[in-house]
Amino acid sequence: MIRRAVLIVLGLIWLGPTYLLLVNAARPAESYDPSRAWAPAGDFALLDNVARAVEGADLGGSLASTALYAVVSPLLGVLIGALAGYTIVVLRLRHGFWWFLLIFGGTVFPSQMLLVPLFVSYSDAGLYDTRLGLIIVYTAINVPLGAFVLRNFYQGVAFSIFEAARMDGASTWRIFWRIYLPMSASALTAVFILEFTFIWNDLVFGLTLSQTADVRPVMTAIAGLMTDVYAGTPVPVGLAAGLVVSLPTVVLFLATQRLFARGLSLGSVQ
Repeated sequence: MIRRAVLIVLGLIWLGPTYLLLVNAARPAESYDPSRAWAPAGDFALLDNVARAVEGADLGGSLASTALYAVVSPLLGVLIGALAGYTIVVLRLRHGFWWFLLIFGGTVFPSQMLLVPLFVSYSDAGLYDTRLGLIIVYTAINVPLGAFVLRNFYQGVAFSIFEAARMDGASTWRIFWRIYLPMSASALTAVFILEFTFIWNDLVFGLTLSQTADVRPVMTAIAGLMTDVYAGTPVPVGLAAGLVVSLPTVVLFLATQRLFARGLSLGSVQ
């Protein structure tokens, strides 16, 4: 009984920020009072606040661009990562472990170290403030995780499957596409969800490599909606914008949580 009570209290504490977000996002912007932030709003103004946020931050173009980045880049990232894991483990690439370290080693360095060289190289190559440029950088960032998870997954698959397929005359590409890729669907889905969430919530790379409203990710657009102290945007409007842009990741995770958990367990270190 005590244990259950403690868990309930801890759960309520954990949900406290979510409660504040929902209550104040639905509060009329002009009646916001920090001293009454915990009190329920008298009037429901969430839709009005969302409309003001969409108009003020021009979220339409940013949401479309972010959806493009968050779908295309993870798909390319998990496919390239799966190819890397397949080549290293199944095809038994020479010095495969060192190739894996080369792919995964880049994640050791903080992202902030990449900003200046990325900005300079993107400016010189004409990729700055383009959707293609952001797709490329997001894909490159997502490949190491896919390679890590899929390498561990393929290590647990019997090599006799590959040998049998080769004896039947299948090419290495056909074996990957028709056997190993469908076999690893759960692991691929788990990696895709993680990478989708990362890209959707990214601020650093979007802020560095984009500028116009149609190219910049949505979190970069939200960053422009400061509180009333800085830019005249009421707090409820900013909270409503944050609530709207967080819904896709929440819905995706809730819809695929079982497959997500299963994929992570399949891709765990053997």
